[in-house]
Amino acid sequence: MTALYAPSGATQLYSHLLRRSSHNRLVVSHQTRRHLMGFVRNALGLDPPPSPDDPTPENRFHPWDQSPSVDLRERAAKIRTLAHCPVTGKDINYTCPLSGIPTHHSREAWEMDKAYHNSKKYEILKKVNIYEHDLRSGRPFPEFDFPQDQGYDKAVNLTNWDLFFYTRSFYSMDTEFQLAAVTKMLSYPITIGSVLHKFSPYSLNPKGPITLEGLKSLAALRYTLYPLENRSLPTTTKNRAMRIFILGARAEAQLPGHVWKQLQFLFPEQSFEIHFIGPECLYKRDKQEYVKSTTPVVQRVDETLKFIYRTDFFEVFHEAQDFFPYDPYMDVFFTFHPGYASPESHGSWMGETMKALLETKCAIFTTGFNKKDLMDDINLVKSKYGKEMDILMDPVKNVFGSTKWELNDLNPQEVYQFNMYIAGFRGKRYHTIKRQ
Repeated sequence: MTALYAPSGATQLYSHLLRRSSHNRLVVSHQTRRHLMGFVRNALGLDPPPSPDDPTPENRFHPWDQSPSVDLRERAAKIRTLAHCPVTGKDINYTCPLSGIPTHHSREAWEMDKAYHNSKKYEILKKVNIYEHDLRSGRPFPEFDFPQDQGYDKAVNLTNWDLFFYTRSFYSMDTEFQLAAVTKMLSYPITIGSVLHKFSPYSLNPKGPITLEGLKSLAALRYTLYPLENRSLPTTTKNRAMRIFILGARAEAQLPGHVWKQLQFLFPEQSFEIHFIGPECLYKRDKQEYVKSTTPVVQRVDETLKFIYRTDFFEVFHEAQDFFPYDPYMDVFFTFHPGYASPESHGSWMGETMKALLETKCAIFTTGFNKKDLMDDINLVKSKYGKEMDILMDPVKNVFGSTKWELNDLNPQEVYQFNMYIAGFRGKRYHTIKRQ
C-alpha cells in the first residue's frame, strides 16, 4: 500500500504545533495550575457546561464537496478525478450521505455495494471526515501544550498511550479528537522511544516479539542510553550523540523540533542526531514544495537534539562513507511505512538501499499501515536477503501507532493509520562456518 502524504493537509496540524513551540517554557507551570484547578472544580461539581464549540461528531460533520474548508472541497474534487467506483469501475460522482466522503459513481451503485454497508465502512470514513474538519475548525488546541523534561523521581509508563500521557503530565485527552490529533504527531518519536527504552512494552520471545538477536541489539543501544547505570562497565562508546537514521523521510521530517524533543525527554542523559534521508525529506512551507540540497541541511533544536536533512538515497551516502564508521551501540535505523513490497517503491528499496542497510549491521525497525502491509514488506526482505539478515522483532501491533484514521484519495474506501504495526531486522553479524 502506498500512502499519499499531503503536505497541505498536514499544514493545519503543523501550524498549530509551530505556534505552540514559541511558548513551551511556560507550559509546565501552566499545566500544573490547570490540573490542580481542574481537580478542585471537578471535586466541587463546579465544572462549566461544555462549550458549543467543543468538537463532537455532529458539529464536525460536513460532506466534503460542501465543506466550509477549501482544502477538503479540493480533496473531494481530487477523489472524483482520480478514483473509481468499486461497483461500476466508473468515475466517482456520489458522496456517501453516511460518511460525507465521495465513494461511488451513483446512488444506485452505493446501494448495490453490500460489502460497504455490511462492513459498516462508512463509520470509519465518517471518522476520517470529522477528524479532518476538527483540525480546520479553528478551535483552541490545548492538547498541543506538550510537557517539558521530567524529574528523575518520576518514571514514564510506556504500556499504552493513556499511561504515557498520564505519567508524562500531558494535557488530559478527554475526546477522540484530541487523541487523534496528538497521537498522529507523537507516533513517530514515541514509537522510536518505546522500542529503545528500558521500560519498553515489547518483551523477549516467547511472550513478546523481541528475538534473542533483537535483545542483543537493544542491549547495546541501551548501554549507551543509560550511561549512569553502566558506570562500572568498561566504556566502549564514543563521546558523540546517538544517531537515529530515518530513511524515506517525508511527514516525519516536517514535525517541529519540540515534537521530536519528546523523544529526547525519555532519555535525559543522551543527546541525539536525527538524520532525515530521502528525496522528499526537506519541505519548504513558504514554497509549498520539496527542495533538493547538494549539502546536508542542519537544524539544531538545542544542545541535545539536532536534525540533519540529506535529500538523496541512503546508498549514495553509504557508498561515499559519509556515515562511517557505523556503531551498533550508537546508531539505529527506522523506516516508517516504507512500502518495500509496493509496486511503486519496490525497485528503490530492494536493491542497493537494502544492501547498504544490511551492511551497516545496525538495528533496523520498520512500520506498516496494517498487518498485511508490514508482513508483505518483511516477507519480501526475508525472501531476498534471508541468509544475510537476522530478525530482531517479529511483526506486532505498535503500541504507539496513530489513532487518527487517514484516507487514500486514489481509493476512498481504503483507510489506514500511521505506524500501526512494527518489526525489526539487521544484517547478520555472524556467519555460519561449516565444520570439515
